[in-house]
Amino acid sequence: MRIIENVVTDRGSKYAVSGGPCGSPDDARAFVKLLCKNKKFAKATHNTWGVILPDGTPLKADDGESGAGMVILRMLERAEIVGQIVVVTRWYGGKHLGGDRFRHVQECVRVWIAETAV
Repeated sequence: MRIIENVVTDRGSKYAVSGGPCGSPDDARAFVKLLCKNKKFAKATHNTWGVILPDGTPLKADDGESGAGMVILRMLERAEIVGQIVVVTRWYGGKHLGGDRFRHVQECVRVWIAETAV
């Protein structure tokens, strides 16, 4: 599991991104459960995620951040990343971000892709 914290801060909201190997729906649930054993991530407002399983099946969860899982999936598809779950975590800062929240999710995924490609 790789966690990159403090990727984006905007109007009080803070974002982090994490990811790791994932080969099944059970692996995805286990990954998020393991991430949330860290109290900081368990207290986050949203832990949205996406993964393309090795058999090509796309899975996602918005965790209350409508549309964020699909943003992650699209970026994984474009980068042709299979078998890696990416979780974007947001701690809500008290102000609505509107469409900016999708740009922040994209930035988090971009950072994760760049960091793990090394």
